[in-house]
Amino acid sequence: MTSPEVTPPPAAGRAPSAGPPRGGGVRLGLRANLAQFSLLVAVNALVGGTLGQERTVVPLLAEQAFHLAAFSSALTFILAFGAVKAVTNFFAGTLSDRFGRKPVLVAGWLAALPIPPLLIWAPDWGWVIAANVLLGVNQGLAWSTTVIMKIDLAGPARRGLAMGLNEAAGYGAVAVTALATGYLAAYGLRPAPFLLGAAYIALGLGLSAAAVKETRGHARHEAATHVAAGDHLGGHLTTGQVARLTSFSEPALSAACQAGMVNNLNDGVAWGLFPILYARHGLTVSQIGILAALYPAIWGAGQLGTGALSDRIGRKWLIAAGMLVQAAAISLVAAGTTFAAWALAAMLLGAGTAMVYPNLLAAVGDVAHPAWRARSVGVYRLWRDGGFAVGALLAGVIADAFGILAAIWAVAALTGASGLVVAVRMYETRPVLPASRHRRPVGGKAAHTDRPDCSTGRPAAPNC
Repeated sequence: MTSPEVTPPPAAGRAPSAGPPRGGGVRLGLRANLAQFSLLVAVNALVGGTLGQERTVVPLLAEQAFHLAAFSSALTFILAFGAVKAVTNFFAGTLSDRFGRKPVLVAGWLAALPIPPLLIWAPDWGWVIAANVLLGVNQGLAWSTTVIMKIDLAGPARRGLAMGLNEAAGYGAVAVTALATGYLAAYGLRPAPFLLGAAYIALGLGLSAAAVKETRGHARHEAATHVAAGDHLGGHLTTGQVARLTSFSEPALSAACQAGMVNNLNDGVAWGLFPILYARHGLTVSQIGILAALYPAIWGAGQLGTGALSDRIGRKWLIAAGMLVQAAAISLVAAGTTFAAWALAAMLLGAGTAMVYPNLLAAVGDVAHPAWRARSVGVYRLWRDGGFAVGALLAGVIADAFGILAAIWAVAALTGASGLVVAVRMYETRPVLPASRHRRPVGGKAAHTDRPDCSTGRPAAPNC
């Protein structure tokens, strides 16, 4: 019997793959790949910190430095970021399958180099939008690739925990940086907050170029023993087929895509509108920084528990319940008028997002075949981060027409509806372990499998 953390080598005679060679040199699991996995967690924290430099300061720059009165104009930086990140996510998955994960990760850091100078010396709002176009490229390439690489290394047994660690590191860094930039902004909105971001980018580029190792070989190793849930989920799909399957036709994958989009739609509103709402009620920049940090802090820390929990109890109901908790939290933001009420709302929003975020990624990893998993993750992240752009447009139009509170209430209702869609459409995706971990192929040697439990409500498949 094999260890839960290790998969046996595939049969000899297969074509060699990029990255580590198949066979005894490649093992799946967190313990087996602890050093490289830990390094990728640290790299993703730096990716999150690069995003976090904007969470407190840029919405205030729009209103105080560039005097943008219309919400639709002030939110253009989130629109630019979300649209570019969404498209870049798709190409990150495709390129990492074609050229390997590491080159895509390094390219993401190179794209980030001009961001702090653009924000520090921006003479008009167009420079801020240009910086957010590059931020979208950076986040799409670098964050997507760290996700894919951790899925490669972890294998199916600890996929939820792996995604929890990844997202906890990223959004924990968002929170710490949002708090730090809030305090630094007390000495001026520029340049001090963005110097911290410059340090993150330099360190991230150095670690990724010098220390991160390629993981594509791990995915190909897993593919050799992967058992698909049905013929339509086999290993030989074109990119177009992967996009259609992930976006529309496969119930769990398509449910994850819509939930991811709505999740980032409400995150974009929290990023772009909440600080303005707080400032209009007389909160100081430091208080706004605390609220901007509290939400991703709970989100980041909570994922350490919710990702691992989904490995035990499943993904579906954590995701559905998390979306409903988010809806309640956003409603409390709209109804509240005090720092205490908004702090409670921020904690609830963080808790709900922690239930959702890593488990959507884990569900995609469960269903997608290792041969096209990176592309499927890219398609999912295209939809998910498209939510930033949709949220910026929707919230900006509603806020300009009916006021900022109307926009927040609308997003709360949409988030609750998304949770109901997950409850109805998604089936449970978690691989059944350890009872279904082993099967006995021809020749008698046990082989690892993440065969689905056909009693959990999956669509009928030849394996059932």
